[in-house]
Amino acid sequence: MTVTLRDATPDDAPVLVELIGLLAEYEKLAHQCVADAGKLAAHLAPDARPRCHAVLAEDPGGEAAGFALYYWSYSTFLTDWGIYLEDLFVRQSHRGRGIGLALLSELAARVVARGGDRLTWQVLDWNAPAIGFYETLGARRMGDWDTMRLEGDALARLAARPG
Repeated sequence: MTVTLRDATPDDAPVLVELIGLLAEYEKLAHQCVADAGKLAAHLAPDARPRCHAVLAEDPGGEAAGFALYYWSYSTFLTDWGIYLEDLFVRQSHRGRGIGLALLSELAARVVARGGDRLTWQVLDWNAPAIGFYETLGARRMGDWDTMRLEGDALARLAARPG
């Protein structure tokens, strides 16, 4: 299937939020999904600071088939830029047609064009199809790293703590 890849604009926020909802269902996290099109549109705006970016994949009929949402990250060890892929999703009806590969290839090209050194993302440990796909591309698991997160009351407590 031929797809068109294009940079998402703030006007694409509603369709991205729809796809984010489908991703949350797939990841069994729909109960945590409160994605807001207005906030996403503001974060996609060219003058937003900080800013996120998204690439939309559209099928020949113009339907949004998938997306990759990312932001630029910095490696202190490499003293160079890379992309952190926040989410990659392809609609169930469009899987197996090379769309995920096309999206990842586009992001890899953006890193290389900027002279960067890495494309990083996380994958749920139960998502064997995705893990297998990523490994065929040469991605490797960072088994010696665990994700840490502060949120809610714990985040507020730390923020309020004196220096």
